[in-house]
Amino acid sequence: MSAIDTTIREAKQFVGGEWVDAADGRTFEDRDPYTGDVVAEIPAGSREDGRAAVEAAAAAFAEWSKMPPAARQGVFLKAADVLESRQEEVVSLLARETGCTFGMGMFQMHFVPGLLRQAAALAYAPLGEVIPSDTGAFAMGLRRPVGVVGAIAPWNVALILSARSIAAPLALGNTVVLKPSEWSPISGGLLWGEIFAEAGLPPGVLNIVTHAPGEAQGIGDELIENPQVRRLNFTGSTGTGRRLAEAAGRQLKRILLELGGSNPLIVLADADIEYAVNAAAFGAFLHQGQICMSARRIIVERPIADEFISKLAEKTSGLKAGNPNEHDTIIGPIINEQALEAIKSRVDAAIAGGAKVLAGGSAVGACYEATLLADVPPDSELAQVETFGPVAAIEVVDSAEEAVERANATSYGLSSGIITQDADRGLALAHQIDAGIVHVNDQPVADEPQMPFGGIKDSGFGRFGGSAVMDEFTELRWITVQSGSHPFPF
Repeated sequence: MSAIDTTIREAKQFVGGEWVDAADGRTFEDRDPYTGDVVAEIPAGSREDGRAAVEAAAAAFAEWSKMPPAARQGVFLKAADVLESRQEEVVSLLARETGCTFGMGMFQMHFVPGLLRQAAALAYAPLGEVIPSDTGAFAMGLRRPVGVVGAIAPWNVALILSARSIAAPLALGNTVVLKPSEWSPISGGLLWGEIFAEAGLPPGVLNIVTHAPGEAQGIGDELIENPQVRRLNFTGSTGTGRRLAEAAGRQLKRILLELGGSNPLIVLADADIEYAVNAAAFGAFLHQGQICMSARRIIVERPIADEFISKLAEKTSGLKAGNPNEHDTIIGPIINEQALEAIKSRVDAAIAGGAKVLAGGSAVGACYEATLLADVPPDSELAQVETFGPVAAIEVVDSAEEAVERANATSYGLSSGIITQDADRGLALAHQIDAGIVHVNDQPVADEPQMPFGGIKDSGFGRFGGSAVMDEFTELRWITVQSGSHPFPF
């Protein structure tokens, strides 16, 4: 790849098909988490900006929802092509804005065009069914777009998760207001205004509003309280998701929540140890552990524990931390200083409580070393709360049954993995795991656009992907047609 473009961008919000400043003209600096350099000047939007975006989306809904499926499909196919043509630029932007390593950036660039092309197929998805009626009526269950969808996307896997938040709603005929994270306002937000405008999306169908750090509430409140917004989706922390769900509930507004995870990876005694070590390292430390599916707890059966732990600790110690623009870097920077301090504080507290450091355990500039711990106190914050960083805890158990019990000993339920060479046994155990996603003979970090992605318990509810999105982003109506008359009792 060529040298990174360090030009400071001047960005604007995307509302009603126009690039606009924040209503009050304020901006904030979007900074590179590794160097601290300014990447862009971003509009610091407020509730007023959110309201304008909702109004633009509502005005565009009637025409977009009635657009022929071929037209909607064509926009998505073109958007995928436009994104692919900007691969080098977008991968560099992901590195500068989110600390994303080259490998993770390329993964996102391969994943998202596929997501867009699969969303294009939704334009032709069946929208109803004929239901037998005992009254002789011709009865139908028909789906239609809900209207305006509010999408709140996170910073961590900015390109994928912002695309996921808007693709299905748009393809099914809804209009969208996207609020990206303040830590990825371009790669997780404003970039889509550029791409979909070039792809021919009509004005107002997609609107993007940005805000400064710590100022999400105004736009968030508008999305929740404005009656023209009929659905919400949010990907982020469990704490924020709980508050949004409570607020949406007061408005009788449905919300799809994909939240945090304390994801277990079970390594059974019959596992291929080399494979298990590689899977565990990838699952725990990809994108410096800043993935909702990251393997936080590695649970290994005792007969192979010593060898597995020794090899995993050695591999963990060899993972390079540093500049995400260097292609051999595995552990890039933590997204911001507050997040880095939270990781340090929790690891240090766990160590003070008796945890043993098998690898890592220290910050290196803006990065935190890949860290493997054992004997983490169960009452420590590290054990109880999702820690968004390159930290994994090892547990040793005496049986597969105990492994399942330990895997389920959490309030979270997003993703999980079971490493075994016995697929039948793995499948039987998978049915016992309390999680929305279970991968047999693989680690927890995996996704495909067509799969029903989501969690249970404190990891949220609802599903992105596959046919599940029909229920999330359309309304099901019952319509009957009587072929003749029938008597009434009065």
